[in-house]
Amino acid sequence: MNGEDYAGLGDWTPEDLGVPGEVRPVVSAPATVLSRPGGEVDPTAEETVRLAADLVATMRVSPGCVGLAAPQIGVGAQVFAVDVTGHPKAATVHGTFVLCNATVVEASRWKVGREGCMSVPDLTGDVKRAGRLVVEGALPGTGKVVRLVTDAFEARALQHEIDHCAGLLFLDRVAGAHAIYQRKVYL
Repeated sequence: MNGEDYAGLGDWTPEDLGVPGEVRPVVSAPATVLSRPGGEVDPTAEETVRLAADLVATMRVSPGCVGLAAPQIGVGAQVFAVDVTGHPKAATVHGTFVLCNATVVEASRWKVGREGCMSVPDLTGDVKRAGRLVVEGALPGTGKVVRLVTDAFEARALQHEIDHCAGLLFLDRVAGAHAIYQRKVYL
């Protein structure tokens, strides 16, 4: 892709493109859409912009959600939203953004960390992910290809969402049953 380096995306909102986002239901495993690779999209297409808006809207009403991919709302497409703003494990924070057809360009500083997922609501697991990441993807609406350099929790969130777009859940990345845990419920 060879995207332009992007130090900060800033907060992106669906309203920036004149499209209101619709809150969509989140599908749970074992839904087939979660286990199949999503197709590439035209980031400038109206349906892609609408999908981006729906991802952001759905993410914003979901407590604790830091990322959401198209397969999680039932659409087999390579589009996801991320926002780790305010998360205690975040170091680099690019605000709210959506990427289309994203690929990992560089990955280093691998570390195991606990992950959860809205599509696997009852479990968490220990997953080894890169702590430093370079990703390229296209912005919805403009189609501009950007290169995002990030680390820590934002890097983990990006890898998690890119996996969703490839038909993988965090459960596909754990070392084994010993690394899967029942999610704690806090009242």
